[in-house]
Amino acid sequence: MHSLTIARLELLLARRNMWVATAVLLMALFNIVLTLAGGAAAGNLGVDPLTVAISSITTLSVYLIPLIGLLLSFDAISGEAERGTLALSLTYPLSRGEILMGKFLAHLLVLAFAVAAGLALTVGLTIWKHGAEGLAWGALGRLFLTSLALGAAFIAVGYLISALARQTGVASGIVVVIWLGAVVLYDLALLGALVADKGGFFTHEIFPWLLVANPADAFRIMNMPPETVSVLASGLGAAGAAASKAMQLVSLALWPALTLALAWAAFRRIEP
Repeated sequence: MHSLTIARLELLLARRNMWVATAVLLMALFNIVLTLAGGAAAGNLGVDPLTVAISSITTLSVYLIPLIGLLLSFDAISGEAERGTLALSLTYPLSRGEILMGKFLAHLLVLAFAVAAGLALTVGLTIWKHGAEGLAWGALGRLFLTSLALGAAFIAVGYLISALARQTGVASGIVVVIWLGAVVLYDLALLGALVADKGGFFTHEIFPWLLVANPADAFRIMNMPPETVSVLASGLGAAGAAASKAMQLVSLALWPALTLALAWAAFRRIEP
């Protein structure tokens, strides 16, 4: 109950938060552009236009959703500490776990609203141009839920950095480095290792596990077209089973839980 009170207060504050407005605007704008661009290609190829739009949105979301999650949360603790409101919050009869969970629920709701707004525009444009018959509603629902899981992981990472850095300026720099490492440099490193390995032990035994260990890659694979996933799995041989749906779900579920637990442990050590 106390967590819900904190969440309500955070949502009231979020209404004046520049990052919230930016997140909603970015998701809406990019979804419109990708839907319109994908619709033209779908008409030429005879493919479900919503599937084409989802594939494009997935590629964008791998970069955008982690960034939004980090921007929403990087000053959640350090910002309050600098403004002096954290000491006041800790005088209330609330545990630190309740405070953190309230913030998490509020920021997850903000992210859910941004993602839902963007996907609603995608659906509306697709139905307007192509009609509602035969659209991939299951893929759309999967994209929404996995987007929340991916965002939740990076929201919790933002809390962890905010609690450890305790200074907003430092925290903002660290989360940018984490974002670059998780969604850009990690994949480049895997690609370089694959090229160097030339189809050897790393490619077949280690790469599949490293691929799903990153929540961004697990999200990407879960929302790829089935035929693309089949090609990837066949190229990995028997070890392709490591990149199965079950492992992807475990990765997306485990990361938010683990990072939120670490953030709570770091928050407990802060003395106002």
